[in-house]
Amino acid sequence: MYDIDAALDQQILQVMKTRPAVVFTEATDPRIIEAACHLTRFVRPVFLASEAAVKEVVARDLGHLDPTRVEFTLAESAFCEIDRRDDLLEEFARACVELPHALRRTEDLDEALRLLREPARFGIMAVRQGHADVVVGGIQHEPKDYFRPMIRLLAKQEILCEAGVFVLPDAHPEGIFPHNIVVLGDVGVNATMTPEALANVAVGTCAVARDLIPAEILPTINCAIVSYSNRGSDEGPSPELVRRAAELVPAVLAERVTHGRRYETIRIEGEVKISVALSRRSAQLYRRGQDTNFVGGTNVIIAPNLDTGNLLFHLYATRYPEAKKFCVMFGVRFQGVDLPMDCTAEDAMLGVKASVLRLQKFGHWSRTPKDTFFRRYRILAVNPGSTSTKIAVYEGEQERFAQEIQHSAAELAPYEGKRIVEQYALRKGIIMQALADHGLGVADLDAVSGRGGVLRPIPHGAYLVNDRMREDLLAGTGSDHASNLGALIARDLVEGTDRPAFIVDPVVVDEAPERVKITGMKAIRRRVISHALNQISTARRYAEEHETFYRYLNLIVAHLGGGITIGAHARGRYIDVNNGLDGEGPFSPQRSGSEPTGDLIRLCFSGRYTLEELLQLNKGRGGLIDLLGTADFREVERRVEEGDPEFCRVWEAMVYQICKGITALLPAFDGQPVDQVLLTGGLARSERFVAEITRGVAALGCGVTAYPGENEMYALVKGALRVLGGKEKAREYAPEA
Repeated sequence: MYDIDAALDQQILQVMKTRPAVVFTEATDPRIIEAACHLTRFVRPVFLASEAAVKEVVARDLGHLDPTRVEFTLAESAFCEIDRRDDLLEEFARACVELPHALRRTEDLDEALRLLREPARFGIMAVRQGHADVVVGGIQHEPKDYFRPMIRLLAKQEILCEAGVFVLPDAHPEGIFPHNIVVLGDVGVNATMTPEALANVAVGTCAVARDLIPAEILPTINCAIVSYSNRGSDEGPSPELVRRAAELVPAVLAERVTHGRRYETIRIEGEVKISVALSRRSAQLYRRGQDTNFVGGTNVIIAPNLDTGNLLFHLYATRYPEAKKFCVMFGVRFQGVDLPMDCTAEDAMLGVKASVLRLQKFGHWSRTPKDTFFRRYRILAVNPGSTSTKIAVYEGEQERFAQEIQHSAAELAPYEGKRIVEQYALRKGIIMQALADHGLGVADLDAVSGRGGVLRPIPHGAYLVNDRMREDLLAGTGSDHASNLGALIARDLVEGTDRPAFIVDPVVVDEAPERVKITGMKAIRRRVISHALNQISTARRYAEEHETFYRYLNLIVAHLGGGITIGAHARGRYIDVNNGLDGEGPFSPQRSGSEPTGDLIRLCFSGRYTLEELLQLNKGRGGLIDLLGTADFREVERRVEEGDPEFCRVWEAMVYQICKGITALLPAFDGQPVDQVLLTGGLARSERFVAEITRGVAALGCGVTAYPGENEMYALVKGALRVLGGKEKAREYAPEA
């Protein structure tokens, strides 16, 4: 049986920009809540009920659901009690009485307010007015109370249709529908069918099929407009309707192709007896001497009237209750989902996914017009480097702009020999100019999030830049690193305003127990310094994609870049990691990694190298640079693929050391299983490298997921958003505590 659920997931992820806001009008129906619990990765649910009411249904009727999944869904959702939203009720009522005459149902404001207290109408108007993107209903409503108002108020074209999509079980006879996929139209809209309507229904239903089913599964969408007549074999109003519609189809299809080349794979044939459309034997008998390649491969059936289409849909639904089935609207710009009263939670989930895929795929939508239910905080992220400063402005989770500002040698010359913090006024001015170039100032921001510097060891999280943090950075408590500028610039930008300045998961995040830090020399203790920002944000990303929380997972994260750090994340705590700053761990493109202690001591006193040269070998001129003469990993991989013996030998050693570093963290979890190994950083872009590491750690018994690159700017923004959105409390920098 074709896995339509997984196929929709994969396609949505390929085209998803951000998550649309989806209003569930029947918010306390257990089927709707269960469906929403499987949709949160792709949508932002808006329940038209209180959170307490939804939780009550969960406790009473949904005990079979994973509690973590439910918790995650509720945390990602908005809850709207209609009676408490006078602002929206008044806006919607005014909009209703001002509708065009053909759409208006009342001119009385009080009557409009009364009607809008019904969740179905409220949800429809929320979408029409731009407060949400998709409305879902019908599971508890008669068509006149939800479906008809929905299509009337959300229609984007004159002729609409509703497609019924089926993926039939393996019990269905083979050879009728390829992959047992069949799409039926029209199953819900057009009570009176004209040739123009039928032609548009045929093309619209085929467009739905093409949007949802990948070409590798159904290379061609083969559609039959069925009739009791077959190519002029009989007469009557119905065959005549189909013939006239078939004449109009080429022009309607040509217009559809202008919206996407994928529609060129649609083939539509009219006035086809249904037995001919479905049976090759019947086709051969009815079409002696004619081409019969089309029939037997039909995957779209268009009925000439609503009664037949609706009847076909419910006959298939009844005959094959285990089928995957859902309805998709055409002509409302993906804004409405209609659910049959007898649909299951899975049907509802598939129907929403199908609309969301088309919403994302078609190209008109980029984000919810208004941020009523999910506020889009505007965050500036600041990430200083030694010779550049990266900045980005996000509105919610969407990037508005990003820029890497390079600092010339002439600009930095006055600061040569001085501490890095001396540069923060210079860099602040450049950032202010970059904001102005994009029409923004500090007053337009909700917060600034800076890269955390080398502070005293602290737990992970988002920290307000307080006076103590500023003092430590100005006093040089830690090493003189460019990241120290992040907090200072963020604080200076918001000085004198009510905007907060944050840092997120700085390199000094330390939640390791004492056993991690003790060494065999009293004079030496292990320090915890790592790529904490990318490590933790990658772990959080994996958790979100699996609709759970960082605090519920055991993860090993390997940051594979110019430096390599491999960390153990145990149920929301970052409990062990190698000190990547000092080169501990596997060797990397630029760092030597851990060396045999005795040999290193002897090398230090051999007279072959100065202190500075050894420090360079450890970090900056070690690793692949020392072994192979290059830190360009693409060049290394190319030479490995060519079979260069020296490069192959070093490559194998590097893979082995990373695998050893990953598996060596198993004791950190005290016997608990590891849920996943995550690979991130620039080197994770190499499919070969990832595949070999995956094989090397297979004995752990968990999977490996790669997240190539490191999105530090997004990680800084996400940390601020968690605080501003009330999901976390900002931490106070007070290292003594």
